[in-house]
Amino acid sequence: MKTRDPLSLKFTALAHPTRRAILRRLARGEATVYDIARPFHLSLPTVSKHLKVLRQAGLISQGRHAQQRPCRIEFHRLRSVATWFEPYQQLWDARLSRLDAHLRQLQARGASDHERRPRN
Repeated sequence: MKTRDPLSLKFTALAHPTRRAILRRLARGEATVYDIARPFHLSLPTVSKHLKVLRQAGLISQGRHAQQRPCRIEFHRLRSVATWFEPYQQLWDARLSRLDAHLRQLQARGASDHERRPRN
């Protein structure tokens, strides 16, 4: 992987659905490469490649316990991703609130128009 800024590395790592699923698994607790590979029906080398991308992005770390190398998620490293999204989330929240208010106005107008219509 070419050297890029840390945020780009994180987005690259998060772009693949298998890596996102691995992070969801690690959010529940440490796991070995074998434990991670089992539900995905992937080979250990394939999982190791995904783990390498996550490790290079700083999203996971691997320890050493006897012959095993348990992986763990580095939650604090996801903070920069959340911080990057925050202004966009605020923008969409504001837009959705305005849309909701507009729809309520239309519904209120529709109800009052319906009440004013003569019945046949």
